[in-house]
Amino acid sequence: MKYTFLPSTKIKVSKICLGTMTFGNQNTEKEGFEQMDYAIENGVNFFDTAELYPVPATAALYADTERIIGRWMGEKKNRDKIILATKIAGPGDYTKHIRTTGFSKSALISAVDGSLKRLKTDYIDLYQLHWPERTTNTFGNRGFNSTFDDNWEENFESVLECLKTLISSGKIRSIGLSNENPWGFMKYLELSKKSLPKTITIQNPYSLLNRLFEIGNAEICKRENVGLLAYSPMGFGVLSGKYLNGKMPIDSRLNLFPNLSRFSGDNSMRATSLYNEIAVKHNLSLTQMALAFVNSRSFVTSNIIGASKLSQLKENIESINIDLNNEILTEIESIHNSIPNPAP
Repeated sequence: MKYTFLPSTKIKVSKICLGTMTFGNQNTEKEGFEQMDYAIENGVNFFDTAELYPVPATAALYADTERIIGRWMGEKKNRDKIILATKIAGPGDYTKHIRTTGFSKSALISAVDGSLKRLKTDYIDLYQLHWPERTTNTFGNRGFNSTFDDNWEENFESVLECLKTLISSGKIRSIGLSNENPWGFMKYLELSKKSLPKTITIQNPYSLLNRLFEIGNAEICKRENVGLLAYSPMGFGVLSGKYLNGKMPIDSRLNLFPNLSRFSGDNSMRATSLYNEIAVKHNLSLTQMALAFVNSRSFVTSNIIGASKLSQLKENIESINIDLNNEILTEIESIHNSIPNPAP
């Protein structure tokens, strides 16, 4: 395993992060335990979760993923070996079963306390805002809508003040963003210069099918010393190649949850087929190449991998040992230039 640090901290994390959003839905608790055991045994010390999980989010399964992780850490007595990240859910119809108060002070405090209780811990290493309170481009929305909440105001400063109090209390160690765009990203960073906590990470989608992070956000990461936690590096499994040629494995995520179609449009499948040809040419699996590409990016602090099977997890973790040469990278750029960002 390779390791790095969460920017501006002494918190050492594995370059591969275990994503857990399948625990409690696609994966049973037993399977979740097996995945966490395997990850730890193979050098992964960084786990990412959220109060929203498992996905798809439902009231019946609310926060079950955190409960599974909490029971596992309680059984293993290994909290000190885990760097644990979780998130408060943003507002919207998707999360009205959780709360409707956004990132208010009371919402942040109750969300943190709830996560601490479920995770059976007294501190969270990285606490993230799962998506913006405002209406903006997230989850595949293209283009600019001039009617975006013209009278909307978000009190970024009060959010950071509350998070500062939570850091001072010892409940959280550091903070990050998720599904954020350059404007919100910079608002939080500028305010941190007023003796408020700095957002040290941003968790956004990044893969061969979605490299929009490179426009704007990557420069912010470089100039402001913030790290990307790349999620969906496999494009919901599309970049494994298992859906090519019209295949639809019966136990796959897209078959079980067809509404999660963000990464599986026609252009995504066409690009995936071309990327697969590159991988085959160079004696790599498409999975290895897709993950190794994300691992190689200078602005990526950790690559959040997720799996529904232990065999998938094994291949995902082993991607850390793959280095892509200049020939492969050049061929990847050629495909990207012809079919850029088919899955925003």
